[in-house]
Amino acid sequence: MKLAVMQPYFFPYLGYFQLLHAVDRFVSYDDVNFIKQGWINRNFILMGCQPLRITVPVSGASSFKTIAETPLSPNPAWQGKLLKTLSQAYAQAPFFNPVFTLAESVVRERWDSVAGLALGSIQAVANYLGIKTEIRPSATQYDNRSFQGTSRVLDICRREGAAAYYNLPGGQNLYDPSTFSDAKVELRFIQPGEPRYRQFACAYVPHLSILDVLMFNDRETVSHFLADYRIK
Repeated sequence: MKLAVMQPYFFPYLGYFQLLHAVDRFVSYDDVNFIKQGWINRNFILMGCQPLRITVPVSGASSFKTIAETPLSPNPAWQGKLLKTLSQAYAQAPFFNPVFTLAESVVRERWDSVAGLALGSIQAVANYLGIKTEIRPSATQYDNRSFQGTSRVLDICRREGAAAYYNLPGGQNLYDPSTFSDAKVELRFIQPGEPRYRQFACAYVPHLSILDVLMFNDRETVSHFLADYRIK
């Protein structure tokens, strides 16, 4: 069984979904500390051929709270503002209508925390693309915050009966292969491909939110993008 463990992000980039596509089970690591100025509640979209950062406001953000303990701003005005920005950016994109509807369904939902919103965005895209990988939030599944770092990840691997642990390239600096080998878990990394696609008449801007990919490509094309990675 192939397992991945990653913090939830708001409509993350294509590589995140390539990782989700590559594994049998995916753990949304939402009971680790919230990182202010991180990417849990932020991302980039395309506006006027330039990357534009979008942010979902949270309330009482603190590095002493977990992602699951961090509520969204109680002022709902951010929802309309964010959706207006998406509409201004992508109204002329070929797949604007279905993708805007998807984004609106997530943004307008009442979530208890930023973890719920981020995971909701990931699950909505997975459903849209037909990704069947099971996603489990760590806050309600493992109760293992007494473990730290690699030990905690390996505890999740053990409980899930994982034979292999998959991560994105950034994890290569975090994990010691021998530690996983000693635990009889194969450590693998996916090297995401970087498929290019037309973004209006702009010079291509990579690494934007998955929303950008979906706005310009049909589901069949994005399904091919999902499989465009190598395993190391």
